[in-house]
Amino acid sequence: MLVAAAVCPCPPLLVPDVAAGAAPELAAARAACTDALGVLAAARPDRLVVVGPAEQSARGPHPEGTRGSFRGFGVDLDVRLGRDRHADAGTASERELPPSLAVAAWLLERTGWSDAPIEGLGVGEPLEAERCIQTGRDIVAQADRVALLVMGDASACRTLKAPGYLDERAAPFDAEVARALGAADVAAVKALDAELAYELKVSGRAPWQVLAGAAEGAGLGGALLYEDAPYGVGYVVATWS
Repeated sequence: MLVAAAVCPCPPLLVPDVAAGAAPELAAARAACTDALGVLAAARPDRLVVVGPAEQSARGPHPEGTRGSFRGFGVDLDVRLGRDRHADAGTASERELPPSLAVAAWLLERTGWSDAPIEGLGVGEPLEAERCIQTGRDIVAQADRVALLVMGDASACRTLKAPGYLDERAAPFDAEVARALGAADVAAVKALDAELAYELKVSGRAPWQVLAGAAEGAGLGGALLYEDAPYGVGYVVATWS
């Protein structure tokens, strides 16, 4: 059963070393993510699954101890997903974490997560809604008390300077995402338009729909902790508990 979830954005700029002089601009988002992880810890899960968008080479499971880095963003900073439980056995993953899960690993290290074993799952943007939902169902069937840390950004088309330029559909889409995630509205998250999300360069649609599948029947309530678009990209932080 799903006992709690935290939804966080995944821009590498969330990491101060990457953001450098722009770090203060995401201070509020960073603080909200810290609060959201506190909700996960308070739920005392048996298992934490971190779900985030990934390119083809990084899709699928990432075991605890998998390493990631921000060298691709010009910063000599390494992270690890939870404890290196496989160091002695020599079975640690040879694949690096995708950027979304590297940001999650940084958040978990920053907050000193030690409450439950962790594993990661990279999902592809093209994954259709029903498969996302079934993936969520499968995740929560594997342990009595599961928590999810769900990484992903809303549209990248909120302003003229946004990565996807300005699209008038972006603000209404992001408003519905923030409402649905803030209210733990499982049906609304399941119903998000995958084609529109793709056109608006949304990275979080598939991870959010994994969450919706995991949350079926759990009766969780939601709270919206943060919603803004400081770089023309929608960032949302929410908790389900």
